[in-house]
Amino acid sequence: MGRDRARIAQAAARLIAEHGLVDWSLAKRKAAHQLMLPANVALPGNDEIEQALIEFHALYGGAAHAAGLRVQREVALEWMRRLEAWSPRLVGGVAAGWAGAHSDIRIELVADDPKVVEIALAGDRVDYVAGGAPGDRRGARTAELLVETRAGGVRLTILAPEDRRQRPRDDSPRLSIPALAALIGAFYY
Repeated sequence: MGRDRARIAQAAARLIAEHGLVDWSLAKRKAAHQLMLPANVALPGNDEIEQALIEFHALYGGAAHAAGLRVQREVALEWMRRLEAWSPRLVGGVAAGWAGAHSDIRIELVADDPKVVEIALAGDRVDYVAGGAPGDRRGARTAELLVETRAGGVRLTILAPEDRRQRPRDDSPRLSIPALAALIGAFYY
């Protein structure tokens, strides 16, 4: 059964990387279907998909993937500096290194009121699309804003201060401005 999970993870990673699927559950189900596995087969976890994406980009992405990831990280650093007042952290695939051309740059911000961030963006004449929900599965109150840039979408998730402090521990990178600047070899300021 572990072999099927690995095959599904690899096929799902290919679908995500090549076709820009953002719904990983759908990618897993499509991959299982393509591999002609039964509908009740055990699907891999998201951590297995992330590892398969890293392997996929290492095998097929090469210098082009590294260059694209660098551009995404540079754009992330620009936005993080711009939004420094809200303690930005780069999260997700761009931080971890498995992001592809279709991946959004994900930045978490902390604000007592998400409207403050929206007002700042509007004041800078930044076009954005508001989204998000009043709460996620842990009960955290979040708001999301999506800004389109030269490197694709920048997804800003705005958390209440207590929600960032109470977040469950995981191994996912959460890069601050200095950490991201060091990673890409840029000057902090």
